[in-house]
Amino acid sequence: AQGLKGLRNVRNHIETDPTAKITVVTHAEGVDLLLEGAKSANGTEYAPLISALEARGVVFEVCEITLKNRGLKKEQFLQEADFTPSGVVRIAKLQGQGFAYIRP
Repeated sequence: AQGLKGLRNVRNHIETDPTAKITVVTHAEGVDLLLEGAKSANGTEYAPLISALEARGVVFEVCEITLKNRGLKKEQFLQEADFTPSGVVRIAKLQGQGFAYIRP
């Protein structure tokens, strides 16, 4: 449910402010959102929503520490997923560049 809410929040933000630069950084359980075939509890597939947001300039990143800790491989993720060595470090760097941290 949190993943779907987050994607809707991003969509609403982009619709309200089309010039916004949004980077979605996932780590821990949050990376599940970007796995191939991932669905919400009600069966809504995340992939079409993610693809539509990426087409509007939203960037999606997955924490490589989480991949290692959970035994996941990059090939298991949607093509829209980029990877970052550490999700937490990436969030901190983005905040230093003026990005806001918003959690659904």
